[in-house]
Amino acid sequence: MYCEVIVDILSSQVDKIFDYLIDDTQNLKVGQRVLVPFGNRFVEGYILKIKNTSQMETSKLKKVIKSLDDFSYFTEESLSLMEYMIKAYNLRYGDCLRLFVPSVIRKNIKEKFIKYIKIIREPDFKLNKTQEQIVLYLKQHKEETLSTLNEKFSSSSIKTLIKKGILGEESKKEERTPYSFCEQEKNNIVLTDEQQKAVSTIIDKSPNTFLLFGVTASGKTEVYINVIDDTLKRGKSAILLVPEIGLTPQLFKRFTSIFGQNVAIIHSGLSDGEKLDQWLKIKRGECKVVIGARSAIFAPVENLGLIIMDEEHDTSYYSQTNPRYYTKDIAKFRCNYYGASLILGSATPSIESFFEAKQGKTILLEMKKRAVSKKLPEIHIVDMMSEIRNGNDSMFSRLLQMKLKETIDKNEQAILFINRRGYSSFLRCMECGYIPKCTDCDISLVYHKEDNRLKCHYCGNRFKVITKCPHCGSSHIRLGAIGTEQVEAKLKSLFPNVPVFRMDNDTTSTKNSHINIIEKFNNTKPSILVGTQMVSKGHNFNSVSLVGIIDADLSLHYADFRSTNRTFNLLTQVSGRAGRTSLEGEVVLQTYCPKHFAYQCVKNYSYEKFYEKEINLREVTHFPPFSKIVRVLVTSEDEERAKEYLGNFYQKVCELKCENHKRFIYLGAMKSPLKRSKRQFRYQILMRIENEYFDEVIEKIFNINNSLNQKNVTSFVEIDPQNLS
Repeated sequence: MYCEVIVDILSSQVDKIFDYLIDDTQNLKVGQRVLVPFGNRFVEGYILKIKNTSQMETSKLKKVIKSLDDFSYFTEESLSLMEYMIKAYNLRYGDCLRLFVPSVIRKNIKEKFIKYIKIIREPDFKLNKTQEQIVLYLKQHKEETLSTLNEKFSSSSIKTLIKKGILGEESKKEERTPYSFCEQEKNNIVLTDEQQKAVSTIIDKSPNTFLLFGVTASGKTEVYINVIDDTLKRGKSAILLVPEIGLTPQLFKRFTSIFGQNVAIIHSGLSDGEKLDQWLKIKRGECKVVIGARSAIFAPVENLGLIIMDEEHDTSYYSQTNPRYYTKDIAKFRCNYYGASLILGSATPSIESFFEAKQGKTILLEMKKRAVSKKLPEIHIVDMMSEIRNGNDSMFSRLLQMKLKETIDKNEQAILFINRRGYSSFLRCMECGYIPKCTDCDISLVYHKEDNRLKCHYCGNRFKVITKCPHCGSSHIRLGAIGTEQVEAKLKSLFPNVPVFRMDNDTTSTKNSHINIIEKFNNTKPSILVGTQMVSKGHNFNSVSLVGIIDADLSLHYADFRSTNRTFNLLTQVSGRAGRTSLEGEVVLQTYCPKHFAYQCVKNYSYEKFYEKEINLREVTHFPPFSKIVRVLVTSEDEERAKEYLGNFYQKVCELKCENHKRFIYLGAMKSPLKRSKRQFRYQILMRIENEYFDEVIEKIFNINNSLNQKNVTSFVEIDPQNLS
């Protein structure tokens, strides 16, 4: 017998399938992890196929040494999905298999077992004083861990009692659970008419793809719960995806309160032991509901009946590092394979998803009212240029300061949103204009006052703060645009007796930091939470009546056709954090462009009006969904090598365009806007390709990418990249 094996080595040179010999005694299965000889060493690999013949000469084949586990990592579905991803995204086998096999498996992390001691028979000899105490203790407690007994009593006495057969040892598996389970309760929530209509439609018209378009606080989670409940009753499994790790704890607790220990959670913030235990529970079929961030789409769930992508518009569903993929594509593949339903939920759907719904390719479900029958928060747009002209150069408008004071006086809570972390986004010499930049990246350094350091937010480099300009020697150094740290500091000076919390990448880098900040904020009134976009999604704060948007223009002026769309989405989402329960909500939106149509749409909660303008603009300019964007990103530490490689690639694409110019709407080669990152120079080719020719063209682009080979140069082909910097 023979088997096809992919070895777990990330190298293009060995990223192919190898044949190995197996014998009948090994009893190997497809998908198993095995140890195989490879060159002059032994490596791990995965069996993709078992067959009776091989095109290789048997004498040249080596034999599989052994299986490393008693189960298979890959099912027929996951192998099919891997083949699809390799073709659709031009990925390597090695990159793909690591999406399906947790890193903790390759780290050789094991399940945790703890030794328990208990009395197995009455003593038939005279015990000394310590032995009597041990026996008495165990009669009272029935059993105890060996480690605890060793802390309380003499270890030699314990060993003697075990040796004489008085005490017995038993190893028990201890599950490392990331969050505590909530006491199980029935789901007694009475659905609104809109929620019930959505649930009924999904159940009646499954399997299908649904776009659940509901305003913030319309109760999309209740719809998810009821549809998942129906899925479980039909004996099937479900996956619920959220865009932020910070949203998973509250969802996990909510879902375990309803579905008990039938819920597992997967995301990168778990410890190694927790990741392993959660993955194995899913693999063994012990949990039928999986909650997690993007990586949870690869959870080893079988017999899928439902996948939900909450906040489906969020760009975090795109993997922007190798291996690159779009979660929605993976979800569609898995749903098609199992005949499952896909629910895309959002208050601000992506333009592409709403376009598909308008075209009838997905079923549109609308929920236009808040579940608690409260009106949406009133949004006040403040012209910050007018504030400056009237003598207020503070980061807070007079209206926001007044509303903050009113909120505090009412013993309520406020959220202040600014999508930039740090104290200041840069330092600048006011004499010559010098701005300190990272030595490894073409990016200005961000000043962090808490650490008194300049940090690069791309590679993590840290530098001392300059007091004199290294170019001209001037001491006239000024801070640039504000960040979350500076907002926090200003609030503490304005309201010294009010607790101020901050939630950004700097304050949430440790385990459970998201949970701790949210719980402290929830339990403190009055209080203020300052945060980046991680405070804008999904959180349900009962006492938040005010949201302040410090600088709404931050995401508006990027050189990206999606910048207006992202701004509208982000501001609508963060506005939705106010007034979610019995409290009236208000939003103060500060901008230097108060008449911009996106802000008027945000103020009136008019997604449809925004969509009509945006889709018309994209149709005229032939941007997605009316075309596909392809980017070839070329990186190298040697700039000349990168430019040479880019030139060769571009020439071949130009030849492809000459064959049929109708395929291409746009083609250009240039430096990447972020010219250097982590010591790598970055160049790119951008294309916009007609939809009808896309499949044909992308295959040829992949072939060009695979055919070119230059030492110390890397290139990636990205489809519809979400970040063009």
